Amino acid sequence: MHPDLDPSTLALIVVWGALILGLVLGVVAQASRFCVRGAIADWVAFRGPARLVSWLLAVAVGAVCVQALVSGQLLDAGRTIYWSERFPWLSYGVGGVLFGYGMILAGGCPQRCLVKAGQGSLKAAITLVVVAIAALMTLRGAFAPLRVHGLDAFALTLTGSQDLGGVLGQALGLSANGIRWAVAAVGAATVFMFAWRLRSRLEPAHWVGGIAVGALVGAAFFLTGTIGFVPEHPETLEAAWLGTQSKRPEGLSFSAPMGHALDLLTLWSDKATVATFGVMVSLGVVLGAFASAKARGEFRLESFRTPRELLEHVGGGLLMGFGGVTALGCSVGNGVTGLAMLSTGSMLAVLGISAGAWLALAQQMRAAERAERATAAPARA
Repeated sequence: MHPDLDPSTLALIVVWGALILGLVLGVVAQASRFCVRGAIADWVAFRGPARLVSWLLAVAVGAVCVQALVSGQLLDAGRTIYWSERFPWLSYGVGGVLFGYGMILAGGCPQRCLVKAGQGSLKAAITLVVVAIAALMTLRGAFAPLRVHGLDAFALTLTGSQDLGGVLGQALGLSANGIRWAVAAVGAATVFMFAWRLRSRLEPAHWVGGIAVGALVGAAFFLTGTIGFVPEHPETLEAAWLGTQSKRPEGLSFSAPMGHALDLLTLWSDKATVATFGVMVSLGVVLGAFASAKARGEFRLESFRTPRELLEHVGGGLLMGFGGVTALGCSVGNGVTGLAMLSTGSMLAVLGISAGAWLALAQQMRAAERAERATAAPARA
């Protein structure tokens, strides 16, 4: 598709294209309040469906976009982490639970913290720093042995792709591609019907936010899997995906990229450490959210009110950094991109994220009830 462009130019296109995608995501997420953590919290706390529907719309649109790319041979999905034959089931589950618990403690997942930081939240900025440190410690630091020799050791090796189409196709003797399209199409139709039934409880921003995020998932894979792909790199004579940290096609995800961003900032003079797709998307989200917040008059500085609040955000950041890397994705990496890829590993991770979030929310609600009863008791006396 780009025979006249050298690899270094293609890598730059991917990196600067990532910044544009991040800018759009930042604007959309700030204006629509798109947030997987918020979707779960709203539903658990008061059965609010708006952000849950927005999340489902993102997954549905993303799934259709991904299948279109795969069917059009514009994306080698088998080279992504989401279709890997290796299935570290314990890492998906445990990492997901820890991440879900942490995002409730911190008041937002990494994607939402990037948006909040753009809006002026110092709490979110501190949380992101902790996420970045914990992510690096999990990738190759003090937490890495627990991940690699502990949780990751419990893994299955499948005979084919771990996506739903691949697994069911082998089990039933049917076309994997046909199953993928059927699941994506039926899922999208179901989600849009569900959203239409609840349209009186949705705002236009919920529709726009969900659909836009799903389209951005497709755009991310088109950028990294099509534009950034060279079938034969002139130096290695092998297929290469340029501009990504993993050297694979990448979608939207934010835990590990926080660690890579810290690497870049602390090793700036090291020519081997360069800005990659995930880092630039994250930067774009902050800048896009800042621009949107300023335009909408919603930018305001916000800091911690109590030492307890600081400890909760630090603890949440640690859990998200470790859990996001261990589960091979955050609430967006698994909860949107991975689900759109129909990855069974992402499905398991999302179950863990939801369980961890529910547990943290239940504890918070019980604590609030106890505090309310304690306050009301002296008044009655």
